[in-house]
Amino acid sequence: MAIQWTGLSPEVLIPLDRSGPDPLRMQLERGLREAIRTGRLTAGERLPSSRELARGLGISRGMVVDCFDQLQAEGYLETRPGSATRVSSTTHGPDRAPPRRLPVPARPDVDFRPAVPDLASFPRADWARTVAEVCRDAPTAAFDYGDPRGSEQLRMVLASYLGRVRGADADPERIVVSTGFSQGLNVALAALAARGVTRVAFEDPGYDETSRIAADWAGVQVVRVPVDEQGIRVEELAAGPTGAVVVTPAHQWPTGVVLSPRRRLELTDWAARTGGWVVEDDYDAEFRYDRDPVGAVQGLAPQRVITIGTVSKSLAPALRLGWMLCPAELVDAVADLKVRTDRGSPGLEQLVLARLIESGRFDRHLRRMRKAYAAKRAVLLDSLARCAPSVELTGLAAGFHAVARLPAGAVEAEVVAEARSRAVGLYGMSRNRSDNAADPPQLILGFGNLSERAVRDGILRVGDLLEA
Repeated sequence: MAIQWTGLSPEVLIPLDRSGPDPLRMQLERGLREAIRTGRLTAGERLPSSRELARGLGISRGMVVDCFDQLQAEGYLETRPGSATRVSSTTHGPDRAPPRRLPVPARPDVDFRPAVPDLASFPRADWARTVAEVCRDAPTAAFDYGDPRGSEQLRMVLASYLGRVRGADADPERIVVSTGFSQGLNVALAALAARGVTRVAFEDPGYDETSRIAADWAGVQVVRVPVDEQGIRVEELAAGPTGAVVVTPAHQWPTGVVLSPRRRLELTDWAARTGGWVVEDDYDAEFRYDRDPVGAVQGLAPQRVITIGTVSKSLAPALRLGWMLCPAELVDAVADLKVRTDRGSPGLEQLVLARLIESGRFDRHLRRMRKAYAAKRAVLLDSLARCAPSVELTGLAAGFHAVARLPAGAVEAEVVAEARSRAVGLYGMSRNRSDNAADPPQLILGFGNLSERAVRDGILRVGDLLEA
């Protein structure tokens, strides 16, 4: 497909050898023919204007006009009154196999895919307004490479925000901005590995693929520690020489349980007693419903906890913006690894996020989304009560996913497959367990990126499957 240029004339590379024996016009004609024959210029593609091409090549416009006329006569180019000169639509380039396209799986009509926020509710107007403000007000130095640890302005704003909202012991000098959670986890584990940590515990069930990739990148061994109704079973950390543990205490992924106050104290006591480290994924901390807000574990042990946060759930994953709040003795190592990884996260987006938080627009967006997710949650509860009353639903205290426990004897994989045949996407808990066990059969129901109507329709379509 030809590129449809807009605005100024497109550029095209046509080398000319002024010391060669062939006249420049002959070289120009030959160069354009070759570009068309080889497919560098495709059928229908617009060429630069004769004036712009002449200026770019340092030749006369008359020479370009004569060249265009000749190639039009040969059928390579076509012109229409009031339109640009283009490669002829009948021109055939080289015989090439069509580009290989990776198969894209069909999306179900209703997709209960978890961990995806309401993408349609991204605050486009607020974001666009804030981008305009930043571009207008930012000093020239803001367009340079900047501090690889992240914008000083954003780090200051985040320190204030995390202290105010998450109860964290936050200092701008101990914050390193990351490109989302995955990079933050990679860098955190690599920094710990450099200090001699060889075994890192992860919750089970948990984010299996993410943990494996991060552990491989850092060169550490993964240890799985089970989760119960109070969160991670801290006593099992002592079963082996584990140097660090990664937890999701605010809303455990994927069970949805909240780490109990007693377990929080046990976890920080374990870290202090053994010299271990806690990597806290502050997952879903912004969206709570039935309980009072819970603070970050980092506030209990700031010298033993690395807290990683992002705006992937509060705003959108596409922004790829996160942060690491580090203990004082680790921040330099984390910052150094960040530099080695990518020299710094996108700078203008950091300034936009800082302004969005400072202006109150971020808090306003969160309040709006809490109401939206609470409404979807209520529809999910009501729909299941009507269509599948025997299904037990847990993990609803926060976030925008829930866990549905299927009746005994249900086969998780069969339920997921049959739902897919009805154009409904369901996702089993088994793929998040380290042993892929399908018992007890459970589903992770994400409702963040669905409308209330879609939630109701999806449960109506598969209610009988959930009761089977």
